[in-house]
Amino acid sequence: MIRDAVPARDAARIAEIYDHYVATATATFETETVSVDEMWARIARIQERGLPWIVAERDDAVVGYAYAGPFRDRAAYRHTLESTIYLDASARRSGVGTSLYTALIARLRALDTPTHAPVHSVMGVIALPHEGSVALHERLGFAHVGTIADAGYKFDRWIDVGYWQLML
Repeated sequence: MIRDAVPARDAARIAEIYDHYVATATATFETETVSVDEMWARIARIQERGLPWIVAERDDAVVGYAYAGPFRDRAAYRHTLESTIYLDASARRSGVGTSLYTALIARLRALDTPTHAPVHSVMGVIALPHEGSVALHERLGFAHVGTIADAGYKFDRWIDVGYWQLML
């Protein structure tokens, strides 16, 4: 089941999923885990902008989440968003990521509210290498539009960042 995230209900589980990546992977460039209160605030900020933050549930437990936020804060970027998706290890390679991301994209296609302009394009920003994330984005129609070499430094190594774009 895919539904809107509810900060008070979901922040702890979302933080748990995310903090795994903070501590063990380069999928995020954050290096400090995120508190439940901070995650609650992040979810609320996205939703207050009229943007979607959704979760996937299996057996009444959140196993993944996806959202879209501003790509950049300048006004001219208001029609471009950056998408994000994270899955619990138990949900990888099960179709949950595809279902969750497909639902997010559908919501973005329909977005035209008083709090947010219509979306023209969505950016997927991927720390490389990450074959699974690249495959997911390309399967959903994202095209590789560029790479920044050595964009981040985590776990004592430099990490490239690739940009994939989906035109809506």
